[in-house]
Amino acid sequence: VQPDVEGLQKAEKDRYRGRVQYSLEYNFQREELTFAVKQASNLKAMDLGGTSDPYATVHTTNAPQKKYETKVHRKTLNPVFNQSFIFKVPQKEISEISVVVLMYDFNKLLKDSVIGEMRIDLADVDLNHVIEDWKDLGPSGKIEHERLGEICFSLRYVPSSGKLTVIILEAKNLKRMDADGLSDPYVKVHLALNKKKWKRKKTAVKKNTIKPYFNEAFTFDVSLEQIQKIDMIISVWDHDKVGKNKQIGKVFLGCEASGNALRHWSDMLAHPRRPMAQWHNLQSAEEVDTVVKLKKNLKPPLLRS
Repeated sequence: VQPDVEGLQKAEKDRYRGRVQYSLEYNFQREELTFAVKQASNLKAMDLGGTSDPYATVHTTNAPQKKYETKVHRKTLNPVFNQSFIFKVPQKEISEISVVVLMYDFNKLLKDSVIGEMRIDLADVDLNHVIEDWKDLGPSGKIEHERLGEICFSLRYVPSSGKLTVIILEAKNLKRMDADGLSDPYVKVHLALNKKKWKRKKTAVKKNTIKPYFNEAFTFDVSLEQIQKIDMIISVWDHDKVGKNKQIGKVFLGCEASGNALRHWSDMLAHPRRPMAQWHNLQSAEEVDTVVKLKKNLKPPLLRS
């Protein structure tokens, strides 16, 4: 029950935009971050001649209006930049800040085209050392991304019985939704069949925390034929006693997903009967809804664990 391998490879090739080598160094005394765009390789060709005229912009999410720009390199998919930029990054805000690199194709007559985007979350980096690494470019976000948090869950599918088990394990670094700087998170698991809402369940609410531990299991009846046609949407919400519950972020999995989500789903299908656990970054509801595009229908009954 693996997704079509040839189709996955073609989709990955179409999505591939190249990769960027970068370095970063943080000065704790000055509270300054030095970020360098070293070079790029195998960039997506944007011109008819099979090349691009690439340059990059760099900014941090705490001051998106302050952007630095590299030089333009003509007719190449493997530019060498070696340009460094300095940003003011307060220590107390490090965990909330990302560095955003946008790679563009320069065009004299028309608007410059975005080749791809790369984001480095400083919370995931050991700033006690100088970091130098490569990272793939992804699609450019239309809105400035917030750090919404991460969620860990395991997936297990048994083809013979048609049982799909989802265990919501824990979450961390969730966006603070309440005035006291915390949240009251819970998780919903939705299954959509043929782009229509089908089944859903939810966890209990965890009070006053941005790193909740759930360890709640949900089992769905999903036949071998259906497993290739379902989308799974896992969403994290903040419970509100007075007002409306607010959505923190989502993750979308299934044969039409991409990146880590697709790898997790493929690992589950490739190892039947074995639980496969993985961490995922939460995305905004707008991002996920744009990709999934579910058809509107009556809401299914909500089941509790």
